[in-house]
Amino acid sequence: MKSKIVSLSKNVEFLSLLNGKKIINKYSTIFYKKLKNKNYHYLNVSFVAKKKLGNAVVRNKIKRRLKNMINGIINENKINFDYCYLLLAKKNVFDDDFQKIKGILTSDFKKIK
Repeated sequence: MKSKIVSLSKNVEFLSLLNGKKIINKYSTIFYKKLKNKNYHYLNVSFVAKKKLGNAVVRNKIKRRLKNMINGIINENKINFDYCYLLLAKKNVFDDDFQKIKGILTSDFKKIK
């Protein structure tokens, strides 16, 4: 099932997600919460890479890697579309193995019900 990933756009949505639940692992922090007026056919995910992680090239690569992992998790049907997500990246995402990071993210998304 190919699904479209939609990014959050309003500051109110980001602030609301930061007050929601979170899961912390070695590679990222996942904030999640059910938001009002959400279209359940799309997955609302935003990726954040702080400026201290590196220059623009590094930050964009981190966000591309995370987006690619989320697409793989969607194809495996291991993600709950009822929630909106905010992934705050850590420096280890840039350095470590892709499959290892994807496995940890998959197990974290399985915990969210």
